[in-house]
Amino acid sequence: MGFNMRKENTSQEAMDMVNSYLNAMEDRDFKIAKSYLHKNFKLVFPGDRVFLNIEDLTKWAKLRYRWVKKNYEHFDPLSSDDNIIVYCYGTLYGEWLDKTKFSGVRFIDRFILKDQKILNQMVWNDMAVYIKA
Repeated sequence: MGFNMRKENTSQEAMDMVNSYLNAMEDRDFKIAKSYLHKNFKLVFPGDRVFLNIEDLTKWAKLRYRWVKKNYEHFDPLSSDDNIIVYCYGTLYGEWLDKTKFSGVRFIDRFILKDQKILNQMVWNDMAVYIKA
């Protein structure tokens, strides 16, 4: 997906790219998800957990829950001189390893897009409040 030079289109295209990437991640279509990632991609989760690829993220996530999905409330695009930044926020829902359900976990994701790819994703959420002991 290329970005149109008009600012309003660029913002919409960036939000669409982030949404498509997140949907591919939820669907476990990692081939598609990876196609959106910059070669220098970095993902930072709460607790300063840094992942440089999707495979390491999914290995880590398998130790926490069976699955998780997002209810999106809003996407907010911002522009800088070199990058487009997209914030998305809402709530998480899913299933713990013991098959009990959870929902209503707040999250915010911040994406930096560079060269028409996702360079950086930072994740904040309240999952620690909900994790079963």
